[in-house]
Amino acid sequence: MLLDNISSPADLKNLSFDQLVSLAGEIREGLFNRLTKKGGHFGPNFGFVEATIALHFVFDSPKDKIVFDVSHQCYPHKMLTGRAYGFFDETQFSKISGYSNPDESEHDFFKVGHTSTAVSLACGLAKARDLKCQNENIIAVLGDGSLSGGEALEALDFAGEQNSNFIVVLNDNDMSIAENHGGIYKNLKELRESNGKCASNIFKSFGLDYIYVDKGNDIPSLIEAFQKVKNIDHPIVVHINTLKGCGYKPAEENKELWHWTAPFNRQTAERPVSNAENYNSMTAEFLLKKMAADSTVAFVCPAVPANFGFTKQNREKAGKQFIDTGIAEEHAIALVSAMAKKGTKPVFGTHSSFIQRTYDQLSQDLCINKNPATLLVNTASVWGMNDITHLGIFDIPLMSNIPELVYLAPTNCEEYFAMLDWSIEQNKFPVAIRMPCNGIIHTTEPVQKDYSDLNKYKITQNGSKIAILALGDFFQLGEKTADYIEQQSGQKPTLINPRYITGLDKELLTELKKTHEKIITLEDGILDGGFGQKIASFYGSSPVKVYNFGLKKEFLDRYNAQEVLKNNHLTPEQIWQDIKN
Repeated sequence: MLLDNISSPADLKNLSFDQLVSLAGEIREGLFNRLTKKGGHFGPNFGFVEATIALHFVFDSPKDKIVFDVSHQCYPHKMLTGRAYGFFDETQFSKISGYSNPDESEHDFFKVGHTSTAVSLACGLAKARDLKCQNENIIAVLGDGSLSGGEALEALDFAGEQNSNFIVVLNDNDMSIAENHGGIYKNLKELRESNGKCASNIFKSFGLDYIYVDKGNDIPSLIEAFQKVKNIDHPIVVHINTLKGCGYKPAEENKELWHWTAPFNRQTAERPVSNAENYNSMTAEFLLKKMAADSTVAFVCPAVPANFGFTKQNREKAGKQFIDTGIAEEHAIALVSAMAKKGTKPVFGTHSSFIQRTYDQLSQDLCINKNPATLLVNTASVWGMNDITHLGIFDIPLMSNIPELVYLAPTNCEEYFAMLDWSIEQNKFPVAIRMPCNGIIHTTEPVQKDYSDLNKYKITQNGSKIAILALGDFFQLGEKTADYIEQQSGQKPTLINPRYITGLDKELLTELKKTHEKIITLEDGILDGGFGQKIASFYGSSPVKVYNFGLKKEFLDRYNAQEVLKNNHLTPEQIWQDIKN
């Protein structure tokens, strides 16, 4: 293979165009090998193979710096920068992350997994280069879906008045994760259809120079364009029209389904299908029923509809009651706040990792105004996504300290849907719900339907001396811990389902002082600034001892959840030993 002789991009320089085309085939074979066995981002990487080859053929990485947006499309880049083993050798798959990672290679400059950041990061590199009187090329690789994000637009606006080398490669495949949403895509369509020559040009309006490449999967055309802009002395956008999933017909025909894939059969395109219940599809079914009964109910989602069960079919069922804001979480929070103000019943949903992007809007646009929108926070757990860029363990400190927000932590399926139904129908509070992430756990016990009497915890087992406050996903751990402590000590602990992350049940906590000596808190998130520390603060001046169990504040990467739980003493045996000692 040609790849066997490529340890860095410099090894491409002497290859012929025919050899580069063969190299593209080899890269796709590497992609197939990894993705069929391990899964990962399929469509973005298959669509960007030729562009990656052309970039590295023309530019001189790592002196010239290529910054990937989201880095969903960085697999071919990794193969050309000495990491092909992570795609062809199954025993070394785990050594290569799914995103750009400077710990792996000098050709990667940032750990990036959130969208719309590349132009800002590249602007910083360019500004530092100019201050240091250096002369390398700075290239930001930006997907068209990322243009819906405010940071990308802010950065393009900033870039437009720079007076030195700056290159934005716009990878336009007419798709985000699902279809694109936003008026800017009308202009991209006009640019594609006019071969980049239509009178209206969003990039020129930002003050950027512009060229268009219609054949975005043709290596000679791309090389020609990149050679024109290499060492340019002003900012320019190279707009390339690519095909998402290029090289695999099923992915070309169903771009949304193949944005990311689990392991699959290459010949049949079949992927494992689970008929087990899941909160994504169940949430969509629940909301569709609410929508059918009430035209004021709407679901607002920033570009991740399938993660809440809103497949294309379900989006069509919802009609105008489904709203995709594009990759614009900040806008989406302000949008639902105003929708709630106007008397409709909006439900917003995104991942815990992405809720981090909305902090100011949660505080300023939603909670200051006390507008009764509902927020669903998905994959908020040690059992959520485990890449360093997508961790779901920081939302409790972030959200629970915003005044006026009611943040709920259901412990089972029935409680989750009861909370969701109450939140949609009530009109007093902005409410967030931490969707369960530890599997579908049902209960035959009756669940509360009304949560308007805020911060009232639920005692599920009466005991003495030791009380366990087990929040959300960790309630089942609390049950096991209570059983283990009783087995070991002969003393039955009190077990409590707090339900409310954002407030203290002071009456109950005060009552516990009379008959309890030790309080255990369990939470599925980092301890610093979290739920348990509020309980500890409440008991600070009393004889009651409080033991907080949760996760250490750290950036984890591609971790094993069971190992993390054990390392943080989150097993019944470890909890008992810690409080006994």
